[in-house]
Amino acid sequence: MKRIALALLVAAALALPMVAGDYFLRAILVPFLILSLAALGLNVLVGYCGQISLGTGAFMAIGAYAAFNFHVRVEGMPLLLALLLGGVCATAVGVIFGIPSLRIKGLYLAVATLATQFFTDWAFLRIKWLTHDSPTGSVSVGDLRILGSPIETPAQKYWLCLGVVAVFTLAIANLVRGRAGREWMAIRDMDVAASVIGIRPVAAKLSAFAVSSFVVGVAGALWGFVHLGAWEPAAFSIDRSFQLLFMVIIGGMGSIAGGFLGAAFMVLLPLALNQVPAWLGLPISTATVSHLELVAFGGLIVFFLIAEPNGLARLASRIPRRQA
Repeated sequence: MKRIALALLVAAALALPMVAGDYFLRAILVPFLILSLAALGLNVLVGYCGQISLGTGAFMAIGAYAAFNFHVRVEGMPLLLALLLGGVCATAVGVIFGIPSLRIKGLYLAVATLATQFFTDWAFLRIKWLTHDSPTGSVSVGDLRILGSPIETPAQKYWLCLGVVAVFTLAIANLVRGRAGREWMAIRDMDVAASVIGIRPVAAKLSAFAVSSFVVGVAGALWGFVHLGAWEPAAFSIDRSFQLLFMVIIGGMGSIAGGFLGAAFMVLLPLALNQVPAWLGLPISTATVSHLELVAFGGLIVFFLIAEPNGLARLASRIPRRQA
């Protein structure tokens, strides 16, 4: 498995930029990588620790706006450090809003995390200091540089995202295989039994919120800095939170590969569905195509959940066994 992952990483780093055009890199691969990172972070909380969250878009927004403030207010702030500090700020907020998980669970916890979304939407629209005195909450970043080298072309942005995603994927894989991951999964399976055998639910749940928020915050900073360049609070609305939750469910909860498969499903499938009428030669208007795309997209999500409730990662793992 490690060899396969290393081979895929080398192919993604060397082969894809050579064969993919600028549009494919900018509009498909970069969003795919960033959303995969956000899904990995959410999977730590939902898939491994069993704590539901509907405020992931809010933590992405906190990471993006915090990184923006560090970048514009601190002269000479390195780009990578600003991205990481954005994740740190998201971690602090994530731990605060994760405190209710110590007393509530299930639907009640989902509603509590949803409050994070509403709070950040209000804060980035009303508190002007957070957006560098922007009246509408819209901000933009200038030239991106790492060690003095500009990050301008789609290939350079792709390599930056690929490097960050590779490092965080390795870190998360090591975490979930270690003591922290075992504690999270014990809390997910039965928190009462976990506390009986000596696992502290407070530390386990808050650490899951902290790790998840940090990863999602870095993903949000990448989304704003690298993919968008200029954004407003609507870029991290509740729709983004639901999109990421669907990625985790469809890709496979409690699976590293599930984050990537879920992101691929959410990014590539709408593009493919949008091209179906043209392939069939059907004279359908753009507005009708967009509505049919949503209907087909929702139907396929339901189909996959019925056909394989454990996600695409479990479905993919069964293919080699059937072939054998």
